[in-house]
Amino acid sequence: MNRLQQWTGTILYLLFFFAIIYFLMIRPQQKQQKKRQEMLNSLKVNDGVVTIGGIHGRIIKIKENSLILRIADKVEVEFDKAAVARIKGQED
Repeated sequence: MNRLQQWTGTILYLLFFFAIIYFLMIRPQQKQQKKRQEMLNSLKVNDGVVTIGGIHGRIIKIKENSLILRIADKVEVEFDKAAVARIKGQED
């Protein structure tokens, strides 16, 4: 009986530990990922954006996995959608 109590206590301790890890680390990361994906899906032409490299530009064309930004007069650069850090005016 004593052995069973030890195993039960160990299993409960591990379940408690994994529950804490889930609620403190995994769940917030999933929420942040979902919010970022929603932001990337909401991109549209003429949105001002900032890339993860700090380049400011305006979207002039959206492709499936990339977009073309105008970063200066007559200067257009193609970036992956994942390179967009934020939309100007929607900063948290």
